[in-house]
Amino acid sequence: MRQVMHQDLAFPGAFLSPLVVEKAVRHALDEDLGRAGDITSAATISDGKQANAKLVARKPGTIAGLVCAAETFSQLDPKISFNGKIRDGEKVSAKDVLAEISGDAKAILSAERAALNFLGHLSGVATLTAAYAEKIKHTKAKIIDTRKTIPGLRALEKYAVRCGGGVNHRMGLDDAVLIKDNHIAVAGGIAQVLKAARASAGHLVKVEIEVDNLDQLKEVLHAGGADVVMLDNMDPTTMKRAVEMNAGKLVLEASGGVSLDSVAKIAESGVDVISVGALTHSAPVLDIALDIEL
Repeated sequence: MRQVMHQDLAFPGAFLSPLVVEKAVRHALDEDLGRAGDITSAATISDGKQANAKLVARKPGTIAGLVCAAETFSQLDPKISFNGKIRDGEKVSAKDVLAEISGDAKAILSAERAALNFLGHLSGVATLTAAYAEKIKHTKAKIIDTRKTIPGLRALEKYAVRCGGGVNHRMGLDDAVLIKDNHIAVAGGIAQVLKAARASAGHLVKVEIEVDNLDQLKEVLHAGGADVVMLDNMDPTTMKRAVEMNAGKLVLEASGGVSLDSVAKIAESGVDVISVGALTHSAPVLDIALDIEL
């Protein structure tokens, strides 16, 4: 099994397994080529026909997913040349060329849609993340993602968030403890649930707990055992009071109802991180095209 992730195209310092890229691309090609392959290209293009193509941005944005696009063409024909002109994480303008591709025409056309699906979606996530990050660059806060991702694409979408200047929250249910209101209710209260979580979690596992009001925050600070507190759906004024109460003891995460219009005021409250589900569940696709040049 190949484990090449086209590192020259990847976002610098990227945490992304080449196996994740290969598996996602293989699934996309299996889905698209089905049982008989690309019957249109097979019927209309002669064997051995060569072609040149360019991936071109139709709108400005931040690019993510070139590693997936390159892998898509490579899986259909390892001899295809994919010459990236930029790398993931870079900003582009409309009409900028992202990559030049040359090789077997049938393979290029068969890979086109899957490659563009990855590139357009992931670049959309990166572009939206960059817009949020720009809004709060005058503060200490960081934009983070959530688990509200498309099933099967979480690692790639969280990679795209990093390409856009964001930071990742937990990857799944298995790498951090996040105690929500329902956990608190079932466990019997804040003190009880924190005690149980800390007794179970390993020394490298962070414990986060959600609070809805300042009284609950006071309980958390008194009980101990938490590393991070999620301030759920609080207004910026209440968040500022929470920051004062916390006095730097725990990491404070703002969550719920965050938009491009509200994110700056939230960041100015003094919170450490701001989680935004929209980064992955509502990011518009960035318009990118493949232009053939025979």
